[in-house]
Amino acid sequence: MSILIKPVITEKATTDSELNNRYTFVVDNRTNKVEIKKAVEATYGVSVEKVRTMNVRPDRKTRYTKTGVVTGKTSAVKKAIVQVAEGDTIDFYNNI
Repeated sequence: MSILIKPVITEKATTDSELNNRYTFVVDNRTNKVEIKKAVEATYGVSVEKVRTMNVRPDRKTRYTKTGVVTGKTSAVKKAIVQVAEGDTIDFYNNI
């Protein structure tokens, strides 16, 4: 089971990482804060001070087409905001 799915690279998450040393990841829905902390420390070699998690609800969408009403939804995800110790950084762009 892969705990860290992908990092969130948006404008808000990037400014939060530059100013406050907090990085955002999309994680597996079944993991807890302790598992997320161990995974980030093992993967990136940094010391984690605090982990905040949030469950993001699925977005429901309805489209009106020629064949009728089509409804659907996106999948629910779990995000983790990880605060790293002062002086440690995570570089997402070095593996590109």
